Amino acid sequence: MIDSWQDLPTLVTGGRGFLGSHVVDRLRARGAMVFAPASAEVDLRDASQARALLAKVRPRVIIHCAVNGGGIGYMREHPASVGFDNVHLNLHLMQAAAENRGVDCFVGVSSICAYPRITPIPMREENLWDGYPEPTNGPYGLSKRIMMALGEACRAQYGLNAVFPMPVNLYGPRDCFDPMRSHVVPALIQRFERARIDGVDEVVAWGTGQVTRELLYVEDCADAVLRAAEVMDRSEPFNLGTGVETRVCDLAQAVADAVGFRGSIRWDPSFPDGQPRKCLDVSRAQAWLGWQAAVPLARGLESTVAWYRAELAAGRLVAP
Repeated sequence: MIDSWQDLPTLVTGGRGFLGSHVVDRLRARGAMVFAPASAEVDLRDASQARALLAKVRPRVIIHCAVNGGGIGYMREHPASVGFDNVHLNLHLMQAAAENRGVDCFVGVSSICAYPRITPIPMREENLWDGYPEPTNGPYGLSKRIMMALGEACRAQYGLNAVFPMPVNLYGPRDCFDPMRSHVVPALIQRFERARIDGVDEVVAWGTGQVTRELLYVEDCADAVLRAAEVMDRSEPFNLGTGVETRVCDLAQAVADAVGFRGSIRWDPSFPDGQPRKCLDVSRAQAWLGWQAAVPLARGLESTVAWYRAELAAGRLVAP
């Protein structure tokens, strides 16, 4: 249990990335002593570098957000490297934490990609092991399952307080807008913004549009991750989301509205849909953390579009 973050040595992996940067902002606002090395400085796929990092930093809390991942296209093209990289960086860091008795809490940010492709809706944590993950991101999902299973083993053998939130699809400011790696929301924002600027009256989107997704605003997720570090002392995974299921075609229209695109959307079913449905049972997070998401989709999309346009105007992002 963390009563105060003031001066608490805290390591955030992936702390310069999407979710991790929001976690770092909140920790610094609370007075934590934050260490957030870039991947170029420390390669967590190397066990010796992971051990050396912990010996140097001596963190009391580790919040592990680092990941090699991306959208469906990226996952399909890099299944082996995604699987290998995530297995190695997850396990080397957690093993170093387990062997370092000064670590009070290890928060390993997992993913609902660990769920079976076909699973009862809403997705409940007890169904996590009931089948193989969606094949387009199977190695990634399995890497998260391995992390969570060994986290429970580390608790049993070493007494490590390993905690595993499983966020649903995240979106918001600082998301990845690289066309090769972006997820559904930034990909749609780019397409609709380009079409709006160019005066195009139709945008082609991947898939059928009939699958469903659940979206969680990144700042809500960062709040939940910190809350988990503060109050959790159990290794059973728990979902982080809104509990609201949205068809991808409706999500696309909401993004178009946020951007101001007034044309039509044509769906191309020759591209994969990914997992058929995503909607979470979020009762564990509500009961265990006393937390629930605060930002509705429309407001979150408006904030994301505003950030994207500001980054383009400042030259920090390249227009597609």
